[in-house]
Amino acid sequence: MHLEAEVILPPDHDLSEQLPVCYFIHGFENWRLWAFRFSEDLIAKLNDPDGDYPRMIYVYPNAQFGLGHHAFADSANNGPWGEAFVEELLPVVERKYGGVDDASGRFLAGHSSGGWSALWLQVTHSETFGGAWSGAPDPVDFRSFAGVDIYAFDNAFTNPHGDEVMLMREGTTWVTSFRDYVRDDAKKGPFAGQMASFDNVFSPRGPDGFPMRLYDWESGVINRQVAEAWKKYDISLQLRAHWQGLAPRLRGKLHIFAGTLDNFRLNEAVELLNADPVFQDGDLDIVMVEGANHRIFTPQQELWPEGLLERMHREMAKSVLTAR
Repeated sequence: MHLEAEVILPPDHDLSEQLPVCYFIHGFENWRLWAFRFSEDLIAKLNDPDGDYPRMIYVYPNAQFGLGHHAFADSANNGPWGEAFVEELLPVVERKYGGVDDASGRFLAGHSSGGWSALWLQVTHSETFGGAWSGAPDPVDFRSFAGVDIYAFDNAFTNPHGDEVMLMREGTTWVTSFRDYVRDDAKKGPFAGQMASFDNVFSPRGPDGFPMRLYDWESGVINRQVAEAWKKYDISLQLRAHWQGLAPRLRGKLHIFAGTLDNFRLNEAVELLNADPVFQDGDLDIVMVEGANHRIFTPQQELWPEGLLERMHREMAKSVLTAR
């Protein structure tokens, strides 16, 4: 596997000073945009002589490749990206840049597809990381995959009552249906679009060697065999089914932030996860921001006046102090 990442070091850091590491995973298509947009502000804060920004190593790994956003998940189609992240990228960062080499100093964060990736890595490698901070993650519960219950619906374009499934909104106004989004996304080709990216990560490989489609892109009919296979990647389902065993390693490590008016309905899956009675107080840290949209990292005066990313970094630093 070929892995690349941008690494930002605090001033005057050397290998003898083992520091915690934050791995931030970008959203769909935007590695360089995210890395450079955040790095300029981050470097300025780290170099502020009067500041107190958390002294950590900040890593922005690239999750985008020829088949879309691989989400750092081991996949039948994309390959073992999760395994490569843990077994290849982490040791290089820790050896080359002096990162803490245990879970107390390894943290994950991300937005959208990257937010899903951070949660997935934390859940599937629960003893490797000390926590995951996820902003507006891609669907964490496939009972609402952007408004589609892939287990109960027969069609991704219409619900069981025959109503058109709407996917995108601006504020409270629906602007694009699931059907129209798929039609436009398909123009990017069989592999490059967002919807193809999901199939490439979650679906089995078909007899023709290509990823099987969750639903037909023309008719919207859901393939029940594929929907069943997707259960493996349904974070909420996996947590609910295995929480008794996972709880000692994950309790208090999963942090999710979402707006109640997410532009792609991603809040609905987070709300389903948050409402499940299997989780008790303190098991999950979920913050729903009333009226906020998909751009959850922008400053919220009451919650994160300096932006969500800074809040995440400060919570990570606090976690290190608590562990010590």
